[in-house]
Amino acid sequence: MAMTAGASKVAAAGAPHSVLDAVSQALERCHEQDARLNSFITLSETARLEAATLDRQGEQGRRLYGMPLGIKDLIDTAGLRTTYGSAIYRDHIPQQDDILVARAKAAGAVVIGKTNTPEFGFGAICANALCASTANPHDLSLSSGGSSGGSAAAVAAGLVQAALGTDFGGSVRTPAAFCGVIGYRPSIGLLPAPTRRLAWDTLSTAGFLAQTVDQSRRLLDALAGPDPRDPVSLRMTVSPAGTSRRLAASRDLCTAPMSRDMAARFDMARAALHRAGYATREDHPDCTGAMATFATLRAAHIHSNLAIQRDLHDAVLSPTVRWNIERGNGLSAATYLQAEADRSALYRRFIDFFSHADILITPAAAILPFGRDAGEVNSIDNQPMNSVIDYLAITAIITLTGCPALSLPYWPPGETLPIGLQLIAAPGCDHDLLAFASELEQLDQFGFRPPALFSGNF
Repeated sequence: MAMTAGASKVAAAGAPHSVLDAVSQALERCHEQDARLNSFITLSETARLEAATLDRQGEQGRRLYGMPLGIKDLIDTAGLRTTYGSAIYRDHIPQQDDILVARAKAAGAVVIGKTNTPEFGFGAICANALCASTANPHDLSLSSGGSSGGSAAAVAAGLVQAALGTDFGGSVRTPAAFCGVIGYRPSIGLLPAPTRRLAWDTLSTAGFLAQTVDQSRRLLDALAGPDPRDPVSLRMTVSPAGTSRRLAASRDLCTAPMSRDMAARFDMARAALHRAGYATREDHPDCTGAMATFATLRAAHIHSNLAIQRDLHDAVLSPTVRWNIERGNGLSAATYLQAEADRSALYRRFIDFFSHADILITPAAAILPFGRDAGEVNSIDNQPMNSVIDYLAITAIITLTGCPALSLPYWPPGETLPIGLQLIAAPGCDHDLLAFASELEQLDQFGFRPPALFSGNF
């Protein structure tokens, strides 16, 4: 029997009898155990009241009824401190919920608290001036990954069932891979962002960290949908799930840095899939130069959004944030637009590729989890990286395309740490992606397993 099914039985055996019970248990776990993890920056003081209200009202068809939910501390929550991981916003309390938080609450979820993030979401280590680094629940000496590491760790340790994160270059998928949970970045536009400064920005999106694919699907069903203030969301449509399973796989897209350990484990995963009847052919779109394209666009967007923080609060900002802002200094319009043209060509190559493949499988991270206080990733297998973001290439390249991508845990035989398989589908084919991931998580060696250190939470 797959571990996923066993974990579900354990969870069901101790299931709470009310929303208030579920929320109280989640808060108690956070208070008692999060000192080992540092997965939360702030816990809600009103969650129990909100849970009691839901109990009085009843389910009423709400899709997330009674779900304790973590919210990455980049996402606004009305009346609940939102710091963006920065000392600049140490005491910031938003007046309004982000649209996704509002939709989650309307669907019956209860916000437990705000999960840890590096400052403004930029950094390999999930730490900031307000909260120490978030530990990996499978090994407290290791990192949970950035930048949705607090969300991933809280879900993996069973402090909450699911959490919202954000993903620019891999900030949902990388921590999911490190912590052994589902990390789902939907097609761009499915989750609206009506307060985004650049309304037509299609690089960053919210995403989900969850223990099961079904929880991710429930979150998508509850939170997806257009908003007239977000023009990207108005153009997004989703195809129904199909039955075809034309699978392609690639270790590194012939361009992404990849550690020897990760490549070996990825080959083991492919062999396990083949034994289970899921044969993959070696194939991928041409991704030549894609990481340079991503670096240019990322630098321009960060500079546009955060240069004002540098001008006003330079002494307070972390070195990583300052480095990221400075990458955009002096970028010309011609350079930026050439990067957009290169991105357009890459997107069209991916669309052509998905005319003869349904799912592309790659690793979801280039490296295994590193020390929780190790700092930025400057080398892989002792090979220096040109930039501290190069290790994200395997996920960042997919960001450029707007394709939905999901990190699914795979457990190599005899290993105590999982890796993540990045499953990628064509834009709008999220139902196909989720259906395939749901099949795979039922297999032995795939899917979520509770960490031994926190098994009592399940």
